Amino acid sequence: MRKIAVPEEGIETLFGSYDENLRVLESLLNVSIRTQGQDLLVEGDAANTEKVERIVSGLASLVRDGYRVANGDVRTAAQLVSDNTDVQLRDYFLKSAPLRASGKRQVTPKSVNQRKYVDAIDQNDIVFGIGPAGTGKTYLAMAQAVAYLLAKKVVRIILARPAVEAGEKLGFLPGDLQEKVNPYLRPLYDALYDMLDAERVERLLERGTIEIAPIAFMRGRTLNDAFVILDEAQNTTSEQMKMFLTRLGLGSKAVVTGDITQIDLPSGHTSGLIEAMKVVSQIEGISFVHFDDRDVVRHKLVQQIVRAYEKFSNGNGSQRRVS
Repeated sequence: MRKIAVPEEGIETLFGSYDENLRVLESLLNVSIRTQGQDLLVEGDAANTEKVERIVSGLASLVRDGYRVANGDVRTAAQLVSDNTDVQLRDYFLKSAPLRASGKRQVTPKSVNQRKYVDAIDQNDIVFGIGPAGTGKTYLAMAQAVAYLLAKKVVRIILARPAVEAGEKLGFLPGDLQEKVNPYLRPLYDALYDMLDAERVERLLERGTIEIAPIAFMRGRTLNDAFVILDEAQNTTSEQMKMFLTRLGLGSKAVVTGDITQIDLPSGHTSGLIEAMKVVSQIEGISFVHFDDRDVVRHKLVQQIVRAYEKFSNGNGSQRRVS
């Protein structure tokens, strides 16, 4: 048994409501934790009890230095230490997120892979973020795009998405062309409004500083000094992906996000994302970051749902779509 002292100023956050965070540590590290005043009594494998001590002492140190530890940070710290015992929690949490704009929330990577993703975007001109729903692929890319725009590293943001069903059903939707495709682009608008104040977003859209469009609108263009995001890339065709990747001009970055388990292309069509993973993965300056269920940052049940569907699809069931 290992006895771990918890500083008074951090006890409420570190324990969580009804000791919720302690249950997280127990689950991730296969230990049993009891409280004794301000101390934790941890039983289990010596290596795992040591990890608990590292997590608690690391977060306590951050609290003493004035860092506001949120409940989610305890889970993140546990996953970080569980995956890599050499990780420095101080470096991870104090290496600030890319964005705090117009009074909006600070956007912070919540897992090792999310940190790799943010770093990869900084270091490479083309980055692929591949993984299941809720892992922050699009959200973090959007945060980086806005940060680059505000820092004047790029002069515009271009957000593209395939409208898979458009060819068959678009004509039946009301309104002009833009109104017809807007439903497919709504997730990009939602993320954007979460990054910037609504009035500022509207001004940037009106000026063309931020452009949101179906990928078909990219054909024939050269995108200079732009931060370009292609979302839901698993639903691009081979031709669309090649067209998109060859649009990149001088001073530009491109981030391609997608989930290869959620392909909605008609039968017989090859996903441009899957093909690109084979064709361009060895090119210097192009980086691939793969996410998994540990990176899910939505409701805690989503992580379990993702695992359940993966288990189902790897068994005798057929693949189903996770929205």
